[in-house]
Amino acid sequence: MAESTAEGFDVGAHFRPAAPEFAADPYPAYAELRAAGRLHWFEPTRQWLVPRHADVTALLRDRRLGRTYLHRYTHDEFGRTPPPPSHEPFHVLNDNGLLDLEAPRHTRIRRLVSKAFTPRTVEGLRGYVDALAARLVADLVADGGGDLVARVAEPLPVAVIAEMLGIPEGDRAPLRPWSADICGMYELNPSEETAARAVRASLEFTAYLRELIAERRKQPGEDLISALIAAHDEGDRLSEQEMISTCVLLLNAGHEATVNTTGNGWLALQRHPDQLALLRAAPSDSSMLSTAVEEILRYDTPLHLFERWVLEDMEIAGTVIPRGSEVALLFGSANHDPDVFDDPATFDVNRPAGPHVSLGGGIHYCLGAPLARIELAAVFRELLTQAPDLHLTTDSPPRKPGFVIRGFAELPVEV
Repeated sequence: MAESTAEGFDVGAHFRPAAPEFAADPYPAYAELRAAGRLHWFEPTRQWLVPRHADVTALLRDRRLGRTYLHRYTHDEFGRTPPPPSHEPFHVLNDNGLLDLEAPRHTRIRRLVSKAFTPRTVEGLRGYVDALAARLVADLVADGGGDLVARVAEPLPVAVIAEMLGIPEGDRAPLRPWSADICGMYELNPSEETAARAVRASLEFTAYLRELIAERRKQPGEDLISALIAAHDEGDRLSEQEMISTCVLLLNAGHEATVNTTGNGWLALQRHPDQLALLRAAPSDSSMLSTAVEEILRYDTPLHLFERWVLEDMEIAGTVIPRGSEVALLFGSANHDPDVFDDPATFDVNRPAGPHVSLGGGIHYCLGAPLARIELAAVFRELLTQAPDLHLTTDSPPRKPGFVIRGFAELPVEV
């Protein structure tokens, strides 16, 4: 029996990504989508919505889907209109990064990047992360509070990725604005204004990295860019564009999730004082903190939707999805699926770590997941220990525009 949208169910009345009230709390709508079926056609974006955990996790690993189709088809063969030529700088940058590649290029580049981005490299950053988190929180406390996003959540992961890449401190100011402008293209139906900002940021970021890579070729250091230049496998190396796209992806993906999880997590703790009290009673309990970080990632995930192309006709929930279609995997909904998580609407910092999908799955599982966890644990540990009375100064902090990448524009706090 087909389990696509139940008869009479109005998908658009529930899934309204452009509506501020939906973006503020999409979880009740997700529950309606899950109850109404495994698959829903959403006409405004011409996508198939997939709300249930079992389907999301299976499709993340299904090779009949891809982040791109250009490894197998031309735009015409796939029935898709190519992006306008004016967008080309963004697509050159984006389409050569791991997130938007499929095998065999994805396999090759991830193998080479993994030779540079090793567990030892990540672990070697722990001291830097801990010291920076302590300093940022100390400065916030000394000032009696401020914007938690601008003062702590944003600068920490940006500085960590920049440090890892070997970007000098004096060059780091544009990194966050470049990233924000590029990531605007990951929202649903981005405007031409958004595209223009992304193109400009792509050109500027690319030009900067070309210059930095040229310097590292002449004078290698102990940084990740030098390691990417040196990485080779049976004579194969990363091209300059692949290195540039990798560096941009590491910055964008490597801090967006941490920034937004920090803000989403602190709001969740403030709105659940009993859970905050549990953490404040044992702020140095690394095991408890690690469990809490996983619950924060699950409860209000920083990425709510992940798009995949259908590379060949396939059946999902009794419905044949033709080649050339697009599916939207609803991570936020999957993370609240009661078939997987008991009482999913409850925020429980002692919840045993479950199979949340906040960091992806399959070949596109987040390369920087171990580093993100180190950063999040450090931030929350310092906030709990240095600012035991930290609290929000508003019940309704402003959210960032958009729905796909979920976070706050600012989070005003006092100590």
